[in-house]
Amino acid sequence: MDLQQLRYVVEVLDTASFTRAAERCFVTQSALSHQIAALEREIGQRLFIRSSRSVRPTEAGEAFALQARIAVEAAENAIEEAAAAAGRIVGTLTLGVIPTVTAVDLPALLSGFRDKYPDVRVELRVGSSDKLMRQASTGEIDVALLGLRDDVRPKGVAFRALRRDRLVVVLPTGHALAARSEISLTDLTDETFADFPQGSSGRAQSDGAFADAGIPRDVAFEVDTVAMLLGLVEAGLAVTLLAPGAVRGVHEAVVVTPIVDGPHRTEYLAWHATGARSAARAFVAQIESDAAR
Repeated sequence: MDLQQLRYVVEVLDTASFTRAAERCFVTQSALSHQIAALEREIGQRLFIRSSRSVRPTEAGEAFALQARIAVEAAENAIEEAAAAAGRIVGTLTLGVIPTVTAVDLPALLSGFRDKYPDVRVELRVGSSDKLMRQASTGEIDVALLGLRDDVRPKGVAFRALRRDRLVVVLPTGHALAARSEISLTDLTDETFADFPQGSSGRAQSDGAFADAGIPRDVAFEVDTVAMLLGLVEAGLAVTLLAPGAVRGVHEAVVVTPIVDGPHRTEYLAWHATGARSAARAFVAQIESDAAR
């Protein structure tokens, strides 16, 4: 067996699809299927149960994939570290970001990183801060851009604070409070809110602020994208609280107003505490260099 066959097994397990695994490995599905079949003959075990609708690992496949993943990761790390020792950054950078990241200009940052390190493949994942923080702590992703309420710090990862903002309220243009230059949480007592799902880090900032102030809040709409939150506000169905950078450029469709006693959010850069790969270290160094300037 060779390393490429092991990589194919891992990708099929992760994607539950020979088609998607082949796409991620940049080979045809037939080539990937042929290599896995050859591997199954070599070890004398069937690794996957295939049907017209699904692919699932056998018990032997799960056990094999666990060790295959370790072998693939070790081989990739060895290749990357050898290249780094020679002054060349290679490999893959898996970057997780929250939908409301504002501390960095992400497209410009990635463009600059790719220009500097053209041999690094960048994979982008969008998710909640809690999920991305867990994935960074286990090494499932390399680096994460998080947003947490003011009294919470990242756990299980190395991190750097990038930006601290007070949330603003986003109102429909015809709202009774739309003409105010600033408002307080008590002004929003009877409002209907749209917010991120309950239990998420994005939701915790607002929930905590209203709970601390002893103000009940009616969250009638739970969605997981900024675009949907703004759409609900624009339609006059709700108000919402967001970081200022998340509503930059949308002032014509809605009204954005400061909250004098509103909650703060801090954005963090987080990465694996002890096992950051060379591409991750280069990415962290670039952000720190940009911040120093």
